[in-house]
Amino acid sequence: MEFLSEYASFLAKTLTLVVAIVVVLVAIAATRGKGRRGSGELQVQKLNDFYKDLRERLEQSVLSKDQLKATRKAEAKAAKQEKKAPPSKPRVFVLDFDGDIKASATDNLRHEVTALLSMAKVEDEVVLRLESGGGMVHSYGLASSQLVRIRDAGIPLTVCVDKVAASGGYMMACIGQKILSAPFAILGSIGVVAQLPNVHRLLKKHEIDFEVLTAGEYKRTLTVFGENTEKGREKFQEDLETTHELFKGFVARYRPQLDIDAIATGEVWLGMAAQERLLVDELKTSDQYLAERAAEAELFHLHFAQKKSLQERVGLAASMALDRFVLTWLSRLNQQRFW
Repeated sequence: MEFLSEYASFLAKTLTLVVAIVVVLVAIAATRGKGRRGSGELQVQKLNDFYKDLRERLEQSVLSKDQLKATRKAEAKAAKQEKKAPPSKPRVFVLDFDGDIKASATDNLRHEVTALLSMAKVEDEVVLRLESGGGMVHSYGLASSQLVRIRDAGIPLTVCVDKVAASGGYMMACIGQKILSAPFAILGSIGVVAQLPNVHRLLKKHEIDFEVLTAGEYKRTLTVFGENTEKGREKFQEDLETTHELFKGFVARYRPQLDIDAIATGEVWLGMAAQERLLVDELKTSDQYLAERAAEAELFHLHFAQKKSLQERVGLAASMALDRFVLTWLSRLNQQRFW
C-alpha cells in the first residue's frame, strides 16, 4: 500500500510538471504569435497529375504486363510528341468554399481570388466548389463580393454545388455564369430570418429591472431582456423586408432568367426541382465536371492556408477529436434504429 501511495504521488507530481511545461510553451507561442495573425501561404496542386495518378494506379491493377507495357509506350510517345509541339491549353482554377454561419472561409477566398486574378485570362475558367447553408448577411455579402471580382474581370465562373447552397450560399452561387448541381443537392432559401428569445416577463416576475438606454429612436428595436414594443417589432420587420428586397434584387441581377417573386419565398428545392425553376443550369457533380475538363485543360487547385498558432492547433485537435467522438456515437445510435 505504501508503494502504491508513493507511486500515485510520483504520477501526480509528473502530471503537474507536464501540465506546467505545456502552459509555459503555449504562453511563449502566444507571445511570439502576436502580430503574425493573418500570415499564410498559397498552396497550388495540379489536378491533372492527381487524375493521372488515379488512372495509372488502376491500370497497374487491371491490365496485364503486356497491356501495361503497351499503354506506357503509347503514353511516352504521345508525351514526346506533345513536348515537340505543346498544345495551348486553357487553365481552370479550382477553389473551395465550405461556409459556416460567419462565412469564415472568406478570409482564405479573398487571397485565392487575388492570386488567380493576377494571371488569369478571359479564356481561362474559375470553378468554385461551394457548400453552404448560409448565415450572416454581411458576412455572405463580403464572400459574394469576392466572386463578383472574378465576374467583373471577365473570367468565366462556374459554381458546383454537391450538397447545399442555400440562403447566403445561393447568394454566392448565383454569381456564376453557370451553376451545376448534384441531383439531390439543396438550393434556394432566398429569404431572411431573425429570431431571439425575450425573458422580460421572467425578470419582471422576479422583480428584476433591466434598463436599456439608447440615443436614437431605433438604436434597439427588439431586445432579449427589455420589454419589446409593437413599434419596435414593426421596425424590425421592416428591416427584414428591406434586406429581403435587396437579396432578391441581387439574385435577379445575376440570374435574370429567374421568376424572382416565385422563388424568393424562403423555400428550398432539391437539384432536379431547382433545375426546373432555373436555379441551376445543369445536373452534374463537381467530380464529373472536373474530370471532363481535365481532358482538355490544365486544372490548378488553389488553397490559401492560414498559419495557426500553437494554441489554435491544440484547440483544433481537441475539437476534431470531440467531433469524431460525437459523430461516432450518433452514427451508432442511428444504425441501431435500423437493426
